[in-house]
Amino acid sequence: MIIGTTKELKNHEYRVGLTPDNVAAYAAAGHKVYVETKAGEGAGFPDAEYVSAGAEILGTPAEVFDKCEMVVKVKEPEPCEYSYMKDGQILYTYLHLAPNPGLTAALMDRGVKAVAFETIKDNMGNLPCLRPMSQIAGRLSVQEGAKYLEREFGGRGVLLGGVPGVERGKIVIIGGGIAGTYAAKAAVGIDAQVTLLEVNPNRLAYLEDIFGASVTTLYSTEANIARALAEADLVIGSVLIPGGSTPKLIRREHLDIMKKGAVIVDIAIDQGGCCETSRVTTHDNPVFIEKGIVHYCVGNMPGAVPYTSTVALANTTFRYGKLIADNGLEKAVAMDPDFAFGLNVYGHKCTNKNVAASLGLDFTEPLEAVK
Repeated sequence: MIIGTTKELKNHEYRVGLTPDNVAAYAAAGHKVYVETKAGEGAGFPDAEYVSAGAEILGTPAEVFDKCEMVVKVKEPEPCEYSYMKDGQILYTYLHLAPNPGLTAALMDRGVKAVAFETIKDNMGNLPCLRPMSQIAGRLSVQEGAKYLEREFGGRGVLLGGVPGVERGKIVIIGGGIAGTYAAKAAVGIDAQVTLLEVNPNRLAYLEDIFGASVTTLYSTEANIARALAEADLVIGSVLIPGGSTPKLIRREHLDIMKKGAVIVDIAIDQGGCCETSRVTTHDNPVFIEKGIVHYCVGNMPGAVPYTSTVALANTTFRYGKLIADNGLEKAVAMDPDFAFGLNVYGHKCTNKNVAASLGLDFTEPLEAVK
């Protein structure tokens, strides 16, 4: 198969879809790889490393899309890239289609075969290609939240870890999945007071087991969320419905009961956000203030640490990319029904149930679509 990767265009997005190690592995298996010039530079991978690994360097993204049967990216294509995509081409990347009807329509109109990292499952029902970025975003959420609690940025001026004689800051985490768990690990590590809300009783029991008395766990109800928000200095929203729009658990009226200068970090912003007042921000301008509450809603948080993020992502996405390259997408979907959950668009059909429900589209089963 002919495979390629391009330089990411999203604001301050330095990750890259393929590492030189990935290129070497594809080349060793008999595949041809094209890389847009400087695509990996921001993550610490110069063109020379790709060439040594067996890739050919091309000058523009248009050339990569034109030559390749499968394009591996990190983030969803920007509108200026839509025209590069062609009928029957495989796009393998994070897509987050539920809040992006324009991209969904472009993929379907152009007959693209789009596989989303974030909805691929394993045989345990986990999301292996989302996990590493959730781990990184969880850790970063505490780091960034602590920064924007500083008075200079409109925050309360609270040091989350406190000092002797002064109460420690209070962090509330809504959602106990991978991102929420890693946020809790980071929060415990800086000695903050941590409350974690989760709706799954089995997950709550697991979190209680691993954190013990260092984290207060609460069942996620309307009343518990409201009480926790009223006490919080930093709120981290880490709610996920794979492929679907995120429920708005933090509503506009909740901001009125929060402490002025408190910070909300909405990790779920890629899927629409779990806070009603959230809107996507960038690393250039990461925060805004609404009703006295600082909102951090950067849509590509892991892009701030591109080397770590790229290698962690490549460690999980490569095996599925090679499955596609070695067998073709149709056979890969038939071989692995868990991988089939990653197929979001096939030709002119929507093949992910949660995406279809979020956007009001007809849903076609992936195995039916690829027949």
